[in-house]
Amino acid sequence: MTETSSTPPPPLEPLSEDWERMLCVVAHPDDLEFGAAAAVARWTGQGKQVAYCMVTSGEAGIDGLEPEKSRGVREQEQITSAQLVGVDEVEFLRLPDGVLEYGVDLRRSIAAVVRMYRPEIVVTGNFRDSFGEGGGLNQADHIATGRAVLDAVRDAGNRWVFRDQVEAGGLEPWGGVREVWAAASPLARHGVDITDTFDAGVASLEAHRAYIDGLGWEDFDPAEFLEGMSRATGQRMGVAHATAFEVFSLGWGG
Repeated sequence: MTETSSTPPPPLEPLSEDWERMLCVVAHPDDLEFGAAAAVARWTGQGKQVAYCMVTSGEAGIDGLEPEKSRGVREQEQITSAQLVGVDEVEFLRLPDGVLEYGVDLRRSIAAVVRMYRPEIVVTGNFRDSFGEGGGLNQADHIATGRAVLDAVRDAGNRWVFRDQVEAGGLEPWGGVREVWAAASPLARHGVDITDTFDAGVASLEAHRAYIDGLGWEDFDPAEFLEGMSRATGQRMGVAHATAFEVFSLGWGG
């Protein structure tokens, strides 16, 4: 029989949790909250250290609010949102929202943050061209950021790449990133049970109220939206709620 789109997706393998430090690098405030924040709440609840890095401040994301004002609103919403899942360190690189370009400059900026926080795991968002069948096309900033993250974590370990950060900036090379995890990738083969922290993930998304209202989503229900994804993903792990990640190994041959 020919396989059809109704064929159930394969089970997800649980993510390793034998690490202590994580850095999450995404393009915009709210990117983590649309799915991954509940997983972050799980990990901070285990006592792990998690820091956030927003490449932009999402200043172009609210049509009715001038970018300079929007920047302040969205940065504050992100700080509040992060605190709701146990994250107290939030970096804003303040690169221009909506027009990020993959390249050396973006790699340099992200490599500096990797060297600063020295994580074992780096989380980013989906950077595939789409979110899978029926999921819509991805956004350019997401794609540029995710691609740059993969390169920047390797750049960070090479003292001869962006050597000014080492020689003049006081940042030591860091080659300790073991894996990069891309949340919500359509090619995800790993997942994490967020059943116990689902509500914290909902609260973190609700904290982006100005952004959600600015989009005109009058009937948008954060809990309903997140539940639609997390229950389907949870079925692939045999739990009530889960979040999926595509894993990129940084080990030899990775």
